[in-house]
Amino acid sequence: MGFSSSLQGQTSHEALLGRQDAEIKLLETMRRCLTTKVKSDREYASNISALSTLGKKVDRSEDLVGSLIAQSWRDIMESIDQTAKLIKQQADSMENIVVEHISSLHSERRKARKFYQEEQTWLNNQFQQLTDEVTRKKAEYQKNLEMYKLMRSRFEEHYVKSGRGGRKLDEVREKYQKACRKLHLTHNEYVLLLGAVTECEHDLRTCYLPSLLQRQQAIHQDFVIAWKGIMQDVVKYTDFTNGKFQEIHTRMQKAVDTIKPIEEYRDFIGKHRTRPASPIRFIFDENLVDDTSGKLLPNKLTVDNLTIDWLRNRLTELETSLKTTQSSRQTAQPNTENNCDTKSSLDYSQEREELRLRCQERKLQRQAEVIRAALNELGCEELPSGCDLSMEGSFTEPVNKVPIRGISSCNNQKGNGNGGLMEEEWFHGVLPRDEVVRLLVNEGDFLVRETIRNEESQIVLSVCWDGHKHFIVQTTQEGHFRFEGPTFPSIQELITHQLKSGLPVTSRSGAILQTPISRERWELNNDDVVLLEKIGRGNFGDVYRALLKTCKTEVAVKTCKVTLPDEQKKKFLQEGRILKQYDHPNIVKLIGICVQKQPIMIVMELVPGGSLQTYLRKNASNITQVGQLQMCKDAAAGMCYLESKYCIHRDLAARNCLVGYESIVKISDFGMSREEEEYIVSDGMKQIPIKWTAPEALNFGKYTSLCDVWSYGVLMWEIFSKGGSPYSGLSNSQAREKIDGGYRMPAPEGTPEEIYRLMLRCWEYEPEKRPHFDQIYSVIDTITQAYKLVQA
Repeated sequence: MGFSSSLQGQTSHEALLGRQDAEIKLLETMRRCLTTKVKSDREYASNISALSTLGKKVDRSEDLVGSLIAQSWRDIMESIDQTAKLIKQQADSMENIVVEHISSLHSERRKARKFYQEEQTWLNNQFQQLTDEVTRKKAEYQKNLEMYKLMRSRFEEHYVKSGRGGRKLDEVREKYQKACRKLHLTHNEYVLLLGAVTECEHDLRTCYLPSLLQRQQAIHQDFVIAWKGIMQDVVKYTDFTNGKFQEIHTRMQKAVDTIKPIEEYRDFIGKHRTRPASPIRFIFDENLVDDTSGKLLPNKLTVDNLTIDWLRNRLTELETSLKTTQSSRQTAQPNTENNCDTKSSLDYSQEREELRLRCQERKLQRQAEVIRAALNELGCEELPSGCDLSMEGSFTEPVNKVPIRGISSCNNQKGNGNGGLMEEEWFHGVLPRDEVVRLLVNEGDFLVRETIRNEESQIVLSVCWDGHKHFIVQTTQEGHFRFEGPTFPSIQELITHQLKSGLPVTSRSGAILQTPISRERWELNNDDVVLLEKIGRGNFGDVYRALLKTCKTEVAVKTCKVTLPDEQKKKFLQEGRILKQYDHPNIVKLIGICVQKQPIMIVMELVPGGSLQTYLRKNASNITQVGQLQMCKDAAAGMCYLESKYCIHRDLAARNCLVGYESIVKISDFGMSREEEEYIVSDGMKQIPIKWTAPEALNFGKYTSLCDVWSYGVLMWEIFSKGGSPYSGLSNSQAREKIDGGYRMPAPEGTPEEIYRLMLRCWEYEPEKRPHFDQIYSVIDTITQAYKLVQA
């Protein structure tokens, strides 16, 4: 991001001038303030010098010979005198070096601004001259066109009146020919001028303007370097090296060190950024040739008996001028070796001359190429007549030719080649792309999957080859399948051919199939799962009671909505990936996933009691204190197991626990879980259960198992309140504010004192003060055993 590409607009130009004015004013302020500082420092140095002189004049000094106090005083006064001299020396240096440099920089800054304004004015004038030149030539064209129309009407009038002979007719014919020739010549000049000014405008806009702005940026950055040197001198000559001055000096030094020429104008450019200058478009006015009997074509040279000699002569002139211009460019190459200092940067004449010659060369080349192309197009054919003097057919209306419009139609037939794909181990159904990338590890690994694009199903071949590449299987009109090679009646035959032939799938990718990747053992067939009834709804879709036909077992099935984006489907399958590696009586057991077709499903054991929250509310009158303790123990056992696997649940609550046979509690809903010892999020508060989440997770997005400990404390409160709502009557923001202020929920009625103390330990504000789940389980187990003994 620089001046040349970002500051081409008029508002940017005005902003740049304003910036330069502001910098000049800043230099004036600096000079005025530093001059005042020099004066003040000198007065201060003079005063403390007089003070040290006065301090050295001790009455009855002879009586103090050998006194350590007197010697110490004299040393102090000498140090003060040296300090005064040093301050005066710094003030002199400030005046002779810094203030002088500021004055010099101020003068150069004013010159640079004047130079830039003059160059910008010259450039604007050049654009205006080009526009005016085209306008003048267009007006001349229109004038000659009117004269041509007048002479043609007179010629037709005399031709009708006088027949084919007569002196008067000859005079009118001659005037008509002259008007016609003048119109044709003006037409050609107009065409050439448009091409020339287009090149010139393009060169000014794309070469001269960016070059000028680039030079300006270089000048500005050179000034910043000089300015930085001045600021460093200011810091240098205000450094008196005692405590307070050293602290001030350090702050100033850091401030000066932040000055970087290349960064100086970043914010300025960003604030005043405009689009690159739009080109001035010079377009042939087609209305000019409407009444020329079709002999003059828009923006095309007319080569006929009236213009051939002029075109050939013009081409010779252009080629001569082109050689002269090219020679001048070669002898006037800019010397860039010694063009780095600020003064030489202000001298833009040499570079401007080079750009002028380059623009001239491009303009001449364009005109010569147009004429040469027109002459080459004529070839050896006979020259057409520029002015048709015979009346036969000259003034008849043209016949309109109606183009014949062909009608074509094609039937896109899509063959159904998926019939046997389900039986292929390398076909993974609608497995999301991220899961595919996880499975393809080695070069040549491949699998086939199905994807939905614009509500249309497509079969995709995914290959690990120099990264991961995905190829859509192409379908022919005959219903066959192919990539770049031959077609096959089925996708299985196509994949078998690619695997056995060892040929690349496409020549561009070079990907070769080597090892088919089979479906994982936990991937089930969708057809083996029969959905029986809807029993709930989750974040990603509905939850069903279903029958697994392979073992005739009732299971719970979570479905993923077909319309969800791939990122959400990835999060949905993440729960299945986490659950498949866990085996614990207090963790819901995963049976498998179904990804061969939509919808994607997670199959888990069916836990008949439903959610713990609902169970607590429905059975509030029947739940005993020992039963509550056992629920807490079951949840602690499951969470202790998860902590040992470095799994952070992130959403532990009664609604996400299930109640099985004999009231056993199982941890469920791992949609927000992460398999890490520590997890940081930065995507805001979306879908975060505020009232169950630890303060450090809410404030800093930092999750650990100790965050789950906080949530477990809330879960215990839910169990002993028999399904109550935590922080009842408070909004999420109010609850969060009160927790940060030290508030903790009171114990529900009937809560054992030991349990409430454990809750409070789980709700310690500092995470490291909370117990881990193995400690929690030990405490809960001890309390449970004690209460069972009491009841027995």
